[in-house]
Amino acid sequence: MSMLLFAAVLGAPFASAGEREPYQWPDGRRAAVSLAYDDALDSQLDNAIPALERHGFRASFYLPLSADTLRTRLPEWRAAAARGHELGNHTLFHQCSGAGEGRGWVEPQRDLDTTTAAQMADQVRLANAMLGAIDGRTARTLAVPCGDAVADGVNYVELVEQEFVAIRLGNGAVVEDMATLDPHALSVDTPAQVTGTQLIAIVEAAARKGTMANLTFHGVGGDYLAVSSEAHETLLDHLARHPEVYWVAPFVEIMQYVRQQNGIDDSAGQQDLKQVP
Repeated sequence: MSMLLFAAVLGAPFASAGEREPYQWPDGRRAAVSLAYDDALDSQLDNAIPALERHGFRASFYLPLSADTLRTRLPEWRAAAARGHELGNHTLFHQCSGAGEGRGWVEPQRDLDTTTAAQMADQVRLANAMLGAIDGRTARTLAVPCGDAVADGVNYVELVEQEFVAIRLGNGAVVEDMATLDPHALSVDTPAQVTGTQLIAIVEAAARKGTMANLTFHGVGGDYLAVSSEAHETLLDHLARHPEVYWVAPFVEIMQYVRQQNGIDDSAGQQDLKQVP
């Protein structure tokens, strides 16, 4: 797509909205894009991180602290954090509800339905401490495994939400309204088996609205719930070719900026505060 056509596609719907002032993203950009990767998979270290860094991007990686790569490839995760990637909390054991269709993979000892909310809150806090030992940071975001916030009938996320800059929870890639969002319930999309064109359409929708796109990948060119390396590269290339439109940054940095912009003043949002580019 040519630059003129791309600007026209974005500009017309954005200008016609007219109901509210555009959100003030850094350097006049139209949208923020949060690229995140769940479950600490080998293909993320092997494929996703090198691709991101070729384009100068930094992203968020949500690590279950029991993941195999935390044992076998810990120095690589530490090095990724030192280069500016975010290591986010994905709990200790990736507990999800075992109820419902398609949840036969949930191990009994890691079933959220038989784990108390207090136990989950303790484990989430321990995961924060362990992540801090890896990357030396204190500001943290949480990605709720499977989007399941209820442990044994009680919402465990509510017990720990004030300890996080923001929380990824809910379904939907594009934020509707930046002024009214809940930092502790930011919806995300988890694309798999999609094309690069489909991924580009998501970030273009965020640019038309002037909001943000939250994408959470799993495997990249391998592992499970995967997108191909080609589709992933197509998205990154599009974002890199339009730096005046998209602000691509780790989720924690985007949400620290949003907290400042929206006047949300609390200790969780101010830790490890980075200067916005």
